[in-house]
Amino acid sequence: MPGGRILVVDDEERQREIYRDILVDEGYGAETAASGEAALRLLAQNRFDLVITDLNLTGMTGIQLLTEVVSEDPTVAVILITGYPSIQSAVEATRRGVYQYLEKPVDRATLLEVVGEVFERLTTLKRTIIGDSPATREMMRMVLKVAPSAHTVLILGESGTGKELVAREIHHHSSRHDRPFLAINCAALTETLLESELFGHEKGAFTDAHQQKKGLFERAHQSTLFLDEIGDTSLGMQAKILRVLQEREFLRVGGEEPIRTDVRIIAATNKNLEQRVKEGGFREDLYYRLNVIPIVCPPLRDRGDDIDILAHHFMRKAALVAGRRVERISPEALEALRSYAWPGNIRQLEWAMERAVVLGESEVIELRDLPPEILQRPAAVTAPGAAAAGGQMEGGLEPIIPEGSWEGHEKAKIIEALQRSNWNITRAAQLLGMTFRTLQYRLEKFGIKRP
Repeated sequence: MPGGRILVVDDEERQREIYRDILVDEGYGAETAASGEAALRLLAQNRFDLVITDLNLTGMTGIQLLTEVVSEDPTVAVILITGYPSIQSAVEATRRGVYQYLEKPVDRATLLEVVGEVFERLTTLKRTIIGDSPATREMMRMVLKVAPSAHTVLILGESGTGKELVAREIHHHSSRHDRPFLAINCAALTETLLESELFGHEKGAFTDAHQQKKGLFERAHQSTLFLDEIGDTSLGMQAKILRVLQEREFLRVGGEEPIRTDVRIIAATNKNLEQRVKEGGFREDLYYRLNVIPIVCPPLRDRGDDIDILAHHFMRKAALVAGRRVERISPEALEALRSYAWPGNIRQLEWAMERAVVLGESEVIELRDLPPEILQRPAAVTAPGAAAAGGQMEGGLEPIIPEGSWEGHEKAKIIEALQRSNWNITRAAQLLGMTFRTLQYRLEKFGIKRP
């Protein structure tokens, strides 16, 4: 996939020039850095799809760079190259989320083959808004309309409808697209940890604050910050977020000097915020600040025309990950998919296709390969108040399904991904198509611990 952006990191000038020239000749956009520290500065300024780094760098090691890169943006792939391979370093690199581990000397053919595999995977696994139903077209019309502005956007929708995906699409079409998109699930963290993540802290601000830390509002300067599940924040946290929106400045935890920030906020919730305001659980002034431009993510049951398209997309994606050849979905299986209520929305459909690909015994997804709850075809019973407030859900309720059927399936898929990734949470999150923090939240929710 020529055109992808690659950062080559090596403290030997001749070596990094060789790699860069090979990649540029093939049509990739390649830049170089002589150290891990220099690489991080470039990564903070520009968006790269892939980092190729030597393991034994002067100063910061390749493993340390890998850790920093994955922590900042888990969607960036990393290839480690070493002239001194060891099982210990390979295991450590894998645990920290490396994509590939290569031994020197790396010739042109090997380098291009591995880089090609990375971009093929990134292209296939990249989550984009897919569908052509009237509801999807209206949502995309709104996305393209609001993206060029700097206005705050509030995304509404049930769990699993792709709210973060919509936020990423807005960022992608904005003037800030060359800066990293940052996201946080506000419901996944305690209030103390959430405050530290959002605002950062000064050294000594609390017991474990051994060094200064920049928060997301600071790191997202001139970029986009996505606040998922903002309806679950406390009134105190809401007041602090409101100050950033109003004054464009904030204080680090334990800090005294205001820090200015130019950040675009995109927030999302599955709650009916208007009702929460009436009940006293959400600040009215923050609600009006956020609700400047609302975008509704329709539930999958309202996107009937998209189910075939999405099912085939997820089938191809799962087949690539599993290394299987799967060509199509049988008419009977497609009819079952169309008839199902999809209480877990797009996320549930994706996992259903992953299961079908793994359990299927031929190149065709058959009815027997689908999860049992889909074969039962429950009626599309909508929760009370689901249509209120332009598509918001009353209290975040979802369609009624047999108890435990969806959550049990979700838990099983998380455990499967963790086992496949040797309990590397970053890699497991990538396999599941969710953010690192969202996976952490679900691990706590389901009480999943490494055996």
